[in-house]
Amino acid sequence: MHSFLRAIGFGNLKKNKEIDDLLNEVIEKPTRLQVAKDSNGNEFTEFSREFGGCIGITACGEYGDDGEFELDYYYPYFCGTEGATTAGVEVEKHSEKESYAGICDEVRLGVSLIFYLQNVAEYLNEEHFPRIVGRSVTLSALSISGKIILPMMKNEKQKKTIQKNMQNRNHLIAAARDGDEDAIENLTLEDMDTYSMLSRRIAYEDVLSIVDTCFMPYGVESDQYSVIGEILDYRKTVNKITEEEIYIMTIDTNGLVYDVCINKEDLIGEPQIGRRFKGNIWMQGCIRYMN
Repeated sequence: MHSFLRAIGFGNLKKNKEIDDLLNEVIEKPTRLQVAKDSNGNEFTEFSREFGGCIGITACGEYGDDGEFELDYYYPYFCGTEGATTAGVEVEKHSEKESYAGICDEVRLGVSLIFYLQNVAEYLNEEHFPRIVGRSVTLSALSISGKIILPMMKNEKQKKTIQKNMQNRNHLIAAARDGDEDAIENLTLEDMDTYSMLSRRIAYEDVLSIVDTCFMPYGVESDQYSVIGEILDYRKTVNKITEEEIYIMTIDTNGLVYDVCINKEDLIGEPQIGRRFKGNIWMQGCIRYMN
């Protein structure tokens, strides 16, 4: 069983028979069906079925010589609507199956952002028959563990200062990646000052009153992260099959805006605009092709 199924409202599925029945429904009654040639020249088929509020399951595989569909893998998905990024998108195939990881060279985070590609068939078709001049990625995330924490109190002057410092740091990171030695030195000194400040304040303050947002790798899988971000918007949706309630929150982390989907039962606290979300996420992304 895929551990993130509970994020889209299938938290009570325990038996393989229940999962098989659910996957059969996805394959027999898809809301979206796409076909493409995979990396080996085989016919790759992608069935997707929505279960409410842009949440659903995708089943991928190919048809055998006997005409029967052979399931290769499946995964739960959530289609985001916010935070398209155009930061140097690259795609790499996973070694064990016809699934792909996307990589964004995201300056705002200071690290390469890795996500699980949702629209594999569309990507394969575009790669075989390119009709594009550019592409962007709409990011989204599933979470099975999160909590709501209070915001850090900031006045308008502090907000402007933080925004200016963030822009300056982004420029320095971009310059450092191009080999600017002065930028590398400035970033090193800035990190040393930050470490010194944290060492002083952590003695008498809680870490969440010092760290406003964060975005860092979590666990051993490259597309999972531990995040803290400000809630810009939120809404509820319901899984049409199980009637479990799902929270969808728009999060701002270091200037990167994306949507997070989490089962109400897995979220501690009540989301409100201005509060912060702290949790572990599985990052997904859908490549948008631009003519």
